[in-house]
Amino acid sequence: MSAIERCRTAALGGHVERCEDCAHLRISYNSCRDRHCPKCQAAAAKQWLADRQAELLPVPYFHVVFTVPGPIADIAYQNKPVVYDLLLKTAAETLITIAADPKHLGARIGLTAVLHTWGSALTHHPHAHIIVPGGGVSLDGKSWIACRPGFFLSVRVLWRLFRRLFLERLTAAYQARRLEFFAAQAALAEPAAFQTFLAALRKLEWVVYAKRPFGGPDAVLAYLSRYTHRIAIANSRLVAFDGEQVTFKWKDYRVKSDARYKLMTLDADEFIRRFLIHVLPDGFHRIRHYGLLANGNRTGNIALARQLLGVPDPPLSSGDSDGTENPHEGSESNACPCCGGRMIIIETFEPGRQPRLWPIPPIGLDSS
Repeated sequence: MSAIERCRTAALGGHVERCEDCAHLRISYNSCRDRHCPKCQAAAAKQWLADRQAELLPVPYFHVVFTVPGPIADIAYQNKPVVYDLLLKTAAETLITIAADPKHLGARIGLTAVLHTWGSALTHHPHAHIIVPGGGVSLDGKSWIACRPGFFLSVRVLWRLFRRLFLERLTAAYQARRLEFFAAQAALAEPAAFQTFLAALRKLEWVVYAKRPFGGPDAVLAYLSRYTHRIAIANSRLVAFDGEQVTFKWKDYRVKSDARYKLMTLDADEFIRRFLIHVLPDGFHRIRHYGLLANGNRTGNIALARQLLGVPDPPLSSGDSDGTENPHEGSESNACPCCGGRMIIIETFEPGRQPRLWPIPPIGLDSS
């Protein structure tokens, strides 16, 4: 929370820009760059998408969502690193295993998985969003095998394997003493109680669903830009704060009409508590690539897929590709808001300090 509170304030330092044409001055404070900050994720998403654009293939893409039942979510609340990791890995293994089966697709596939932990009302709701090309490289590596039009893999087959694999790995984590149980979950520390808990979960239908394929690569990128770097709540959903309560927009998915869009008001402490539920453990990677898109061999696999599809490699991006970062990321634009001229940096100031040069208030406004 301290990083978000200090973001784009004098506490982090910044710089002063001046227009080359009209001499307009503008102060830009530095960003915190925390991955949970609603103000910092837009730039991170933009760079991530630029890196992914060259990896898109000219095939349909599907969106598959894996969700764990409520009792598993309760365990995840107390064991985030273990259970979140299981969710992503097991969902990916499920897709890769079923796709490789000749009875279904018989191909090696690639996928990008993104962990989300929230519902629209900021409740704890762990699920994995997965983007996957509609096909893959044949097991002998000699051809591209496309899935049936409009259909990727059987959802019923997917959730059954997902359920079995997840519970097997959860049991292994339990036996390795990697899980902890507190408060209402404390009884699960007893092996007999844990086995009873698992038995009930084996009887449930786990939620896995596949959406219709995207309209094309541009639609895939537009989707990814909304999901990959999304945080629990964006600033655009905040409606009001009166010093004690926060009002925000949320979507009730149980309602099918426009009435699903509602307002919720929470005490500030409860709102902050719900937000902090979704802060990920340090070092946890919530965006992961598997199969053909795994980091170790992604470039070669994409080149092979393009060769099998008979399409040329995409042209190199004309944008910055030297890997350097803008040290003053966070300024809204490089164009002057008054005349459109180019803004140049004329002063930098350290964290906790104020700039020497301040913008002059417009004529007619009290500058005292």
